Order: sequence, then C-alpha cells, then structure tokens
Amino acid sequence: MGIKNMEACDRPQEKMLFTGPSVLSNSELVALIIRNGTKDRSAIQLAEDVISYASVHTGGLGAADARELTKIDGIGLSKACAIVAAAELGRRLISDWTYDNASNGPRLHNSDEVAELLLREMMYEKRELLMSIHLNTRCQVESKMIISIGSLDSTLVAPREVYAPAIRKGAAAIIIAHNHPSGDPSPSAADFDITKRIYDSSVIIGIPLLDHVIIGSGTYYSMKANGYLTGSKADAN
Repeated sequence: MGIKNMEACDRPQEKMLFTGPSVLSNSELVALIIRNGTKDRSAIQLAEDVISYASVHTGGLGAADARELTKIDGIGLSKACAIVAAAELGRRLISDWTYDNASNGPRLHNSDEVAELLLREMMYEKRELLMSIHLNTRCQVESKMIISIGSLDSTLVAPREVYAPAIRKGAAAIIIAHNHPSGDPSPSAADFDITKRIYDSSVIIGIPLLDHVIIGSGTYYSMKANGYLTGSKADAN
C-alpha cells in the first residue's frame, strides 16, 4: 500500500473502501452515518461523543431515541435520525432472516443458547417484541421473525399469527420469545396466558412449542427451564 493509500485509510470512507467495513471502529462507523463534523469537532470526535452519551444515558446506541441524541452538541435532528435509522435497520436485518438449504443455522439445545441468540438483539428494545424462532428436525434455526410489536396482550396475540408462518416454512418446532423493556424478565399473568394459548394450539397443530423465553436486561426467564412447559403444569394454569 502506497503513502497515498495509507493516508486515505485515516479517513473512515477511504478506510472502508481499502480495507472493508469489518475493520472500522464503532466511532468510524457512526462518523460515516453522520457524514460531517462541526467547526470545532471532527465527525469521528462527534461520533465518540454520541457513543459515550448513549452508553451513559440511553442504555446503549441501539436504544437511543433521536430526540435524546439532539442533546449532544453538534448533533442536530438530521444526524440523530440517521443514527437511529441505521440502528433500526441493523436490528431488522438481524430480526428477520432465513437460512437457505445449504446453510446450517445454529442448533439450540437449551434456554441458555436461545437467550444468547436473542439477548443482544432484544435487551435494549424500548417496545415489547414477540419473536418466533422456527426450527428443523435437528433443532437448527431455519428462520426467525417478529410476530408483533407493542405491549403483549393475550387477546391481541392470536396463535394463528404465530403458527401461520411456521406452517408455511415447514417448521418442525418453534420457540417464542419476547422482551420486557423494564429489564425485569419475570413473567406476568399475561405472559403465562399467552404461553398456555400457544402451547394448547401447538398440541392441536402438531408443531411443538419448545420454550417461551422472556428477555430482560442481561438476563432472561425460560418457561421450559422453570417447569412451565412440561405439559401438566401448562395444562394446569
């Protein structure tokens, strides 16, 4: 690499072109999103301010609100919206994907592995998301998708919404998961009710519900691990 190319790599855009996006720091990636700095601070310095502010005040960049970010000197509404839009796009790309037939999705053996798959994606969400994970006969993830957004209510979450895509995709089993924006994964009465309704439907449809995992702030609650999906306990509630 010549001197000119080495100098170019000091700037995020040229660095990405020469070396690829994976080598860029978080600050450099955010600098590309906000595009330019101010008279007193470069784009990278502003990006560092954004990351630092978000880690202290919003629980991380993925949980930041556009209006909150405008409290940072040098970040106007346009820059703030661009940052939040990029975070949301990344979250959606992670949240709704399908493995093709030539790929091997992760194999889920227990609730710890389910939580590991979803924690980073869901723990900073300020809205409640209900997600369905579709598994093949080897318990490998073939696809996952968001079923509903907003406060979970057993009257609003119909089992058909959960099972229609699972049937279309030929899933052998499913796992459902949702997050508690409060950070406390302890299940509510509605959570138990939703689990029972979907469990009852799974018996009829023939696509087992293996677990319902509730994501909190760095922690989780598993219905299966706590004995709720053993059959008799689910039937009794």
